[in-house]
Amino acid sequence: MKTFQLLALGTLVLVSGVAAGAETKVELKGTHLCCPQCVRAVGDILKKVDGVTGTCDQKAGTVTLTAKDDATAQKGLDALAAGGFHGTTDNKELKVKDDSGVAKGKVKTLTLEGVHNCCGACNRAINTAVGKVAGVTGNTAKVKSDTFDVTGDFDAEELVKVLNAAGYHVKVKK
Repeated sequence: MKTFQLLALGTLVLVSGVAAGAETKVELKGTHLCCPQCVRAVGDILKKVDGVTGTCDQKAGTVTLTAKDDATAQKGLDALAAGGFHGTTDNKELKVKDDSGVAKGKVKTLTLEGVHNCCGACNRAINTAVGKVAGVTGNTAKVKSDTFDVTGDFDAEELVKVLNAAGYHVKVKK
């Protein structure tokens, strides 16, 4: 009987260990984290996603999410994108979705919204990224504003890609 109890206890410990080890970790790389306010904003966003915790490496521009499962980790990534943060993962299933709504082709003006722009360093990084797009002649990005216009004769899709590469998630305002 003792052998059976020990075997049952061992099986319970093994099953519990497997269940506990089922958490998901995903690293979001290339995220714009220029200052403590950016890091705090990421933390505040992730606190609202039940079952997700996150840590930022400001210097490396990474956010590591730990979640109870893949679906919850994806909710965390979606919440960060909604908060204006972008990055890439090495996971084919878990990634920041392209929900920008950008159309292919050149435009004369485009209004973007949802960008994280908490300080002067964020704003300078946005301006630098926007300035890399051929044909852009100006923008109205301002500190603490999550919406701005871009003007010129430029490729809208390229603009969104450049901002994403700089760590910013944006959506085209309809």
